Amino acid sequence: MGTTEPTMKDRVDELTRRRHESLQMGGPESLKKHTDSGRLPVRERIDLILDAGSFLETGGLGLPERRIHKPVPGDSVVTGFGKLDGRTVGVIGIDASLLAGTTAPTSMRKQGHVIEQAQRLGYPLVLLCDADGGRMPDVMGWRFSGLPLDFKTFLGPRPEEPPVPRAAAVLGPSYGDSALHAATAHFVVMMQSGSIALSGPSVVDAAIGEFVTDEELGGPDAAQEARNVHMVVSTESDAMDAIAAFLSYLPSSAASPAPVAPAVEPAVDPSELLDIVPASSRSAYDMNDVVDAIVDDGSKFPWGSGFGGSLLTFLARIEGQPVGVIANQPLIRAGALDPASLSKEEQFIDLCDTFNVPLVFLHDVPGLMIGTQAEKGGILHAYEKTVSRIASARVPKIGVVLRKAYGGGHFAMGGRPTHPDFLFAWPTAEMGFMAPEAGIRTVHRRRMEKVLAEEGPAARDALVAELTEEWRAESEPWEAAAHLSLDDVIDPSRTREVIARALDLAWGSRAVRVVGKWDR
Repeated sequence: MGTTEPTMKDRVDELTRRRHESLQMGGPESLKKHTDSGRLPVRERIDLILDAGSFLETGGLGLPERRIHKPVPGDSVVTGFGKLDGRTVGVIGIDASLLAGTTAPTSMRKQGHVIEQAQRLGYPLVLLCDADGGRMPDVMGWRFSGLPLDFKTFLGPRPEEPPVPRAAAVLGPSYGDSALHAATAHFVVMMQSGSIALSGPSVVDAAIGEFVTDEELGGPDAAQEARNVHMVVSTESDAMDAIAAFLSYLPSSAASPAPVAPAVEPAVDPSELLDIVPASSRSAYDMNDVVDAIVDDGSKFPWGSGFGGSLLTFLARIEGQPVGVIANQPLIRAGALDPASLSKEEQFIDLCDTFNVPLVFLHDVPGLMIGTQAEKGGILHAYEKTVSRIASARVPKIGVVLRKAYGGGHFAMGGRPTHPDFLFAWPTAEMGFMAPEAGIRTVHRRRMEKVLAEEGPAARDALVAELTEEWRAESEPWEAAAHLSLDDVIDPSRTREVIARALDLAWGSRAVRVVGKWDR
């Protein structure tokens, strides 16, 4: 007697059974261990980031090539597409409840497929990182070289494809491919309990005999010092909110304009700027208070606040228009730029220029950090890369000099040689190669020493006062405006108004505000 052919119902029942298995993640015991560590299961994470009911999973029935382990639904990763605040995004969620989320060929194919699709179709990517690197022995020997990892698409788009925003959340120990995901992201938010590094502590110990904890190797402090993350939060809900907020400033791809929102009045009345910023360049203040009087209330989104602290970088809105704000922070080293702050600035400018977000520079900078520590930190190359990136940026660039703007620091904040569209200054602005005190000691040192030797301290002090006054006169904004180094000197209380008008003009007559090779 022949065997009975399966009916359609039999086939659907088999699908139902396999689908049910694919949703089990690590199973009850492993899931409990995972949640006891304070982490959410991957599918709850996806529900947390996406609009309800919008997720279309792809590769859900994927299984490991080497099936010698316990069941590994989806090969430790959940991938697909869904809506985030009504906009389609691609999602990769590592399932750390299964073999610590380790990567093997099938999971890599799933990830690469979603990345390629999102980039080709023009959808942002959300990367939920929580993995312990490669799965051994699945990636050992010849298998490692043959991994389905296509660096033409995994790390970024093909040359003919507009870039799409990538946002990553480090939600647990994230090593190997999870760390690589974060390295490709335009924004990385990290849990206080997370860690990120190229290889985890067990590999480091086995390979070089260095014993370190997750926190020491790639915890929040180490990760921010290494400039691997842009924000640290306490809860997974906060991490998802941060990703949603970040993406709200950017288009779905570089081929589209950045999204506009309704205009909102600033949190601080612009008239208060007259009191917020002291006239004396030696007096400190918090640049955050200045930004609060310029951008729309509730729109200030910090990017990279954990490193390069003498420079503030924000995504924000001015009269509903998205902007990237770059501002010196006088509370930290008087706002002087060091290698870390320059590196942060260059990356932020690249982000904004790529995704059609105009730049606003608020100058109050005494210059670049100098000395052996700065040189060893690579300030020369950091400076060169930053000013080159500013000069090449095609989005509108608007600068306002609040107080001091000296030397290479002024250029690194969008000074004239970097081709800003408009450059304004407050009446308190001081501009030049060096601050007066340092300048006269450099230029007139021998003359001052001679007067001291021949006429005494009083005569030398009188000369210093005279030379300082002459230097300050040359540094006044009136001279810069007279020689058209500035477009205008403005009342501080009009800063928001002037920036908004200048941004509108700087976009020109383009109906669609998209710049670069993706113009349409």
